[in-house]
Amino acid sequence: MTEIENKLIVKPFAAIRPVPDLAQELVAPPYDVINADEARALVEGKPWSFLHISKPEIDLDPETDPYSQEVYDKGRNNFNYMIEQKVLRRDKKECFYVYQLKMNNHVQTGIVGAASIMSYLQNIVRRHEYTRPNKETDRVRQIDAVNAQTGPVFTTHKNSELIQVVIDRVVKGAADYNVIGDGNVEHTLWLVDDDADIIEITRAFEELGVIYIADGHHRSAAAARVAAERNAKISNPTGNEAHDFFLIVSFPETEVKILDYNRIVKDLNGYSTTEFLKEISEICDIVPCDEAPKPTSSGNYAMYIDGKWYSFALSIEETEENSVVDYLDVSILSTKLLSPLLNINDPRTDPRIDFVGGIRGMAELEKRVDTGGWKVAFAIFPPTVAELMAVADAGEVMPPKSTWFEPKLADGMVSLLME
Repeated sequence: MTEIENKLIVKPFAAIRPVPDLAQELVAPPYDVINADEARALVEGKPWSFLHISKPEIDLDPETDPYSQEVYDKGRNNFNYMIEQKVLRRDKKECFYVYQLKMNNHVQTGIVGAASIMSYLQNIVRRHEYTRPNKETDRVRQIDAVNAQTGPVFTTHKNSELIQVVIDRVVKGAADYNVIGDGNVEHTLWLVDDDADIIEITRAFEELGVIYIADGHHRSAAAARVAAERNAKISNPTGNEAHDFFLIVSFPETEVKILDYNRIVKDLNGYSTTEFLKEISEICDIVPCDEAPKPTSSGNYAMYIDGKWYSFALSIEETEENSVVDYLDVSILSTKLLSPLLNINDPRTDPRIDFVGGIRGMAELEKRVDTGGWKVAFAIFPPTVAELMAVADAGEVMPPKSTWFEPKLADGMVSLLME
């Protein structure tokens, strides 16, 4: 690749998109936030729902292994059929797109583009999480079978006046479509096909220098694997083939909303509740509460056990040996309580711990402990986007399930065909 090509972070592309009249029926929740039974219920009376592509097992016998080749082939066939029936169509010109999400009073507006795999491999598109091999391989097989990236990666970038000027101008015009998605989230898309705007956005991302993966680490890692496999079959790969890019929506850092990602634990590692509370009280002050004390600042935690709520604060001493990850609230909870008291040393693999997204609220923690067979719940203040960026800039990774992003991007708004 030339030096100029090597600078390319995000480029325009000709998207596969729903025809406007069918956008409301077609656009669907992300494939990984609902199970097959929920998906089957959602597609009733909706033959053009994108779930037929993103969760094609819903069109097969319920006993079918969701990771069988039959499922991936069905997704490809459904995708091609919708294109043949002109339910999905490809734009004639390589464009950018403006994608806006509205959830209650929260609004975030970003750019849809094709990010360079080379930039991902060079840590210009930066990540902050490890991936799980089985989930990554599932996405590899899905992308390869469908020959398209149908689930966008959610990225964030430092505020850019150049990008914002284009967005502000574009959103004043008529949207290509507007749909109401899962949880009454409003999804709106505008086409950016003006040559000057396309050049401006491309240059703006080059000037930013880096962007950050917020949600979609498995999709981006899978896209890189697919690109490597396909390039291995080409005698002189250019690094500029369609498979050398992956689908992203990038939002400015000040508009990204991170919610808490809380913890529940099966048992107290042999302690009685009284003994466990005593152990915590030797580490920090613990205060009983009449109602759920949702943490409102970094360093503050809430705990639910035996029908009662408690609040407490934790911190660690600053040392030169500590990394940026060590100062995250989720890390401090592990260092101070989960590991030494509950013997949970690897949250990625320990079956005694589970994770509850903050979108479900504190009541869900109570429910899981009171009726779900879990012993104790911990509510954590979420990390900031600045902390996420600092971890990625340091080349480190956050503990598993540290960030929960809302609102979620929808599947089907735009897809990136790899040819």
